[in-house]
Amino acid sequence: MASSIPTTLVRLVDRAPTLSGAEMAAVLVPPRQFDGASFDSYRPDPDYPSQTDALEIVRSFSTSWAPAARSGGFFSRQKKAPAGPTGIYLDGGFGVGKTHLLAALWHAAPGPKYFGTFIEYTAIVGAMGYAAAVKLFTGAKLIAIDEFELDDPGDTMMMTRLLTDLSASGTRLAATSNTPPNALGEGRFAAADFLREIQSLSDRFDTVRIDGLDYRRRDIEGHARVLDETGIDDAVSAVVQKSASASVSRDDFGGLIAHLGTIHPSKFVKLIDGIDAIVLDDVSPLHSQTDALRFVAFIDRVYDAQIPIFASGSPLDEVFAGDMMSGGYRKKYLRSVSRLIASTQY
Repeated sequence: MASSIPTTLVRLVDRAPTLSGAEMAAVLVPPRQFDGASFDSYRPDPDYPSQTDALEIVRSFSTSWAPAARSGGFFSRQKKAPAGPTGIYLDGGFGVGKTHLLAALWHAAPGPKYFGTFIEYTAIVGAMGYAAAVKLFTGAKLIAIDEFELDDPGDTMMMTRLLTDLSASGTRLAATSNTPPNALGEGRFAAADFLREIQSLSDRFDTVRIDGLDYRRRDIEGHARVLDETGIDDAVSAVVQKSASASVSRDDFGGLIAHLGTIHPSKFVKLIDGIDAIVLDDVSPLHSQTDALRFVAFIDRVYDAQIPIFASGSPLDEVFAGDMMSGGYRKKYLRSVSRLIASTQY
């Protein structure tokens, strides 16, 4: 990288982030690009009426915390609010605004409230222990779970138990996923063996289907951008010029993938903390599904942080090799491809 670029250059492979359960819980808020998300700022695609329907359903769900109105005088009994669903589940494709609506609901809800990905909640339970996690979340008005994924039976049963206990105490639940709740785990583990747990989870949500085109790709065609050395220098220079200084990470793609295997995915948010741009050299296809899934989790956090990626080698949207794109994790990989293309369009 040209020495004339005024950057702090770091390597992600040199970072070994630590994060306690309490620290994980403290950052359970929407990603920063959704700091101002509201129902009014959601823009439904007029070609897909389900987006307008979903907006109104979630907006209505947000009124479930409103106090019941009094009538009939001072000594009259307070009317109970209409009984509504314990939770709401936004099911749809990539880039149709599910996370925006979930964040808007979180902003509208009273506290205490939490917003995190499925993997963040499971990591907190793992770090703190089940009883301590239940104690932490008990009393929350809303638990918002983005990217609800059940990739192994242990997580299925643990999350079912956690959400059951929390909803029984009065906590309302909201989740997004690209898989309907009665199909969670399908194609990834023996879902039939855990049908009772999955059905119990499904029964706690009203499912809202959202159709539409991926907004990240409406104006983007082709692949993730690939740069040579000069292109990387120019791109980083453009980032740096937007501020007095910048912190840029630069890593060999293979080395980063190996390093991700030493870190729990819940700590990826700390791994990229303070980074303004990411450079990846010599990108090549991934042949291990374990490595590919870790990379998906990493890109989720990079995308949430809105960090641009400058890469050389193979296009990043082509890293999921072999039959990955047709297997049980296909939807995860498709979502990641969408985010990889968006993250390189700077």
